[in-house]
Amino acid sequence: MAVDLAPAVTTPTPTRPTSKPTPRWRSREALTAWLFILPSLIGFLIFTAGPVVAAGVISLLNWNLFSAPTWAGLHNFARLGPDPTFWSALGNTAYFTLVSVPLTIVVSLALALLLNQGVRRVAVFRSLLLLPYATITVAVAFVWIWLYIPHDGLVNAVLGWFGINGPAWLISDNWAMPALILMSVWKSFGFGMVVFLAGLQAIPQQLYEAGRVDGTSPWNSFRHITLPMLSPALFFVIVTSVIGSFQVFDQALIMTNGGPGTRTTTLVMYIYRTGFENYDQGYAAAQSLVLFAFIVVITTGQFLFQRKLVHYDN
Repeated sequence: MAVDLAPAVTTPTPTRPTSKPTPRWRSREALTAWLFILPSLIGFLIFTAGPVVAAGVISLLNWNLFSAPTWAGLHNFARLGPDPTFWSALGNTAYFTLVSVPLTIVVSLALALLLNQGVRRVAVFRSLLLLPYATITVAVAFVWIWLYIPHDGLVNAVLGWFGINGPAWLISDNWAMPALILMSVWKSFGFGMVVFLAGLQAIPQQLYEAGRVDGTSPWNSFRHITLPMLSPALFFVIVTSVIGSFQVFDQALIMTNGGPGTRTTTLVMYIYRTGFENYDQGYAAAQSLVLFAFIVVITTGQFLFQRKLVHYDN
């Protein structure tokens, strides 16, 4: 019997083409993320990036809102140099920032430390202390106008208990700006307090226990444990407070209207008056771009400086 030793012919199985990996931007997770980001992105483009670009265009024009704009080039920026009111407003804004931001940080941090000590019903106190921040600035400004009334106001009445004759706060050359700063600190400390309180509650208690075992004093614990661990929250509050203080407007407009003279005229108030009272839109846009540049430079400097001071727990 003959045996066929010829190799069997096998039919090759067709290989299925390998599918290309789905790009990351087309994955389901990425699409979901874009759906969540899209509303904020659209809002940013319409209400932030769009107005900045529009301000850049308008700053190159002469335009009073009622007639056709004409080309001005860099003339509106050249007007900033010899304008004493602009520099006065810039100085007032810087003064407000340099005083109000440190005071707000100190008050916010002190109250956060107090509430972090196991105070009973801490949620109630936290809500009450946060209430000024959640209140409309215009309403708060009217309340503080009443508090600052020279003869019948609560502030001067309290000072009178200690034999101090209080000034006419809102019409005094020397005390109008401190009055605005005091009101602004009271209005805004709640935000920083909540951020600091969240940061304090995230610090591991083992660090404090180890410090107590080593005989560390409360001040050294605060200096070498609390502040380094709280530095990210502190940096965030400082950046947001500085940005907000450079845009102060409501309280100055309601409480002093920029007076006496130009003592409390802030940069945003001067921009408002230039654009909507004097109808000089081109010059107002140039001022707003200068303010934008100041905020960008200061914020960038803070981000560069934070690398040396901010501790991130990896």
